[in-house]
Amino acid sequence: MSFRADVITLFPELFPGPLGASVIGRGLADGLWSLQATHLREFATDRHRTVDDTPSGGGAGMVLKPDILASAIDAVSPADDPRPRLLMSPRGVPLTQARVRELAAGPGAVIVCGRFEGVDQRVMEARGLEEVSIGDYVLAGGEVAAMVLLEAVVRLIPGVLGAAESHAEESFENGLLEYPQYTRPQVFEGREIPAVLTSGDHGRIEKWRREQAESLTRARRPDLLKE
Repeated sequence: MSFRADVITLFPELFPGPLGASVIGRGLADGLWSLQATHLREFATDRHRTVDDTPSGGGAGMVLKPDILASAIDAVSPADDPRPRLLMSPRGVPLTQARVRELAAGPGAVIVCGRFEGVDQRVMEARGLEEVSIGDYVLAGGEVAAMVLLEAVVRLIPGVLGAAESHAEESFENGLLEYPQYTRPQVFEGREIPAVLTSGDHGRIEKWRREQAESLTRARRPDLLKE
């Protein structure tokens, strides 16, 4: 059974977007994973197709209505659906490579793209939404964040990228940032490929790459070394 993604959004026309290109798009076309975007306004009950209302207690902006969002979730994800229900939110738990691997090994995900000031807390609790963040910043909506999550996940599905070793040494896979990469020409604007990489000595190459990965991680992400 392939990985199945359902995205609930006010802008279904944005999908698949970049997810339909390159190897990710080929995987989609080949049926290695599937994507369905559902328009939240289809579940509005008034003639204006209203999906939001003013925040209780006052304040700026609007909040997505719980009844409308619950109807959309129920339509794409019945009670026996084993897929996690994710809400892209800046206040969510940071997305990590470990969580990405968990999702890639599962049956798929239902992803809610927030808009406005957020989502009524009651529907989060009633439908078991797991808030997920892609970084410490705020976007206009959850669509781009959903694409980031899906690309990170889908590329790990067997057959999408090809050989499993193609991502085995990438950043975060072994707790370190990835080592520097080089390719021909041998000399570029006076800068040469490090001699160790053309030595043919695989033991030295592996040692050099490990040292470079540790050095980069220490300089840029010391928090990873602490973990």
